[in-house]
Amino acid sequence: MLTLNKVHHIAIIVADYDKSKHFYTQILGLTSIQEIYREERESYKLDLALHGVFVLELFSFPNAPKRISSPEACGLRHLAFEVNDIQATRDYLRAQNQEAEAIRIDLFTQKKFFFIADPDGLPIEFYEK
Repeated sequence: MLTLNKVHHIAIIVADYDKSKHFYTQILGLTSIQEIYREERESYKLDLALHGVFVLELFSFPNAPKRISSPEACGLRHLAFEVNDIQATRDYLRAQNQEAEAIRIDLFTQKKFFFIADPDGLPIEFYEK
């Protein structure tokens, strides 16, 4: 039987590298582990951590086609972060000029959650602990 230990990381291709780097590091607070420019691919690769644990890679590629998020399409649906205080998280993001959906209740868990979008329209969910 296959044994998986954990999700190692998630990779996202971004349209505007600097804008996305700012969003994920300055708005969401992920920390940069390593940033590499791969000249042969005209591509940046940025490894990001949450509380010291590698979780996300950002890639830039020239002229990468857009993925649609709305209407929902096959593929990655969203990226979700667990938070302790859902209202404080929403308030903070709105203060950072991020559009945030209204807080909703998960019908199955009774936990609160809401969504924003990253600079490329990828849905980002914040889910109450």
